[in-house]
Amino acid sequence: MIDYIKGAITHITPTFLTLETGGIGYLLNISISTFSKLEGKNEYKLLVHEVIREDSHQLFGFADSEERNIFRLLISVTGVGANTARMMLSSLSPGEIEKAIIGSDVNILKSVKGIGLKTAQRIIVDLKDKLGKQAGSGEIFAFADNTKREEALSALVMLGFAKSAVSKVLDKIVREEKNLTVEDMIKRALKNL
Repeated sequence: MIDYIKGAITHITPTFLTLETGGIGYLLNISISTFSKLEGKNEYKLLVHEVIREDSHQLFGFADSEERNIFRLLISVTGVGANTARMMLSSLSPGEIEKAIIGSDVNILKSVKGIGLKTAQRIIVDLKDKLGKQAGSGEIFAFADNTKREEALSALVMLGFAKSAVSKVLDKIVREEKNLTVEDMIKRALKNL
C-alpha cells in the first residue's frame, strides 16, 4: 500500500495532478482544498489513499493527514464512494465536515452536490460516534494542529495501548499545552498510561 509520494508536480488541475518521482508520473485525484494548498509549489510530499478494484486502480492525494483521515471515514459509509468523498472535501473543509457530523447538521452535508437526505443521515449515524470519541467528551477540537494528536494517537495504538484510553490522555495533554511536538505528546502520554 502506498502511504505517500514525494516528487515534482508536473501537471495540476483542481481535480487531479501528476506527481513525478523516479521517472514515473503518478496521476492522483485531489480535492479543491488540496489544490489550493499546492498552488505555486513545484515539489510536494502528497499523502495517498489507493482504491483498487477489479477494473480500475485509482490514487487519491491529500495535502495533509486530517483531510485523508476524514476521506477514509467518509468512504467507510455505505453509499459514499471515493469520488463522493472527494466532492465533499472540495465543498467543505475537513473541520466543517467533522463539525457537521458531530452537530448532526444534515443541511450542511446536503449542501454538497450528490449528497441527499438519506446519505447525509447515514453519514451522521455511522460517523458521529467515531468522531465524537476522537474529539473526546463531545467537544470539537479547535486546535490548530490536530494532525500531531492523530500521529501520537496512531503511534501509541500501534504500541498496543487501547485507543479510547490513549485518546482521553491525549485530549487532556493537548488541552493543557497546545504547542507540543508529536514526540513530546507521546512521552507525556506514556507517563499517564
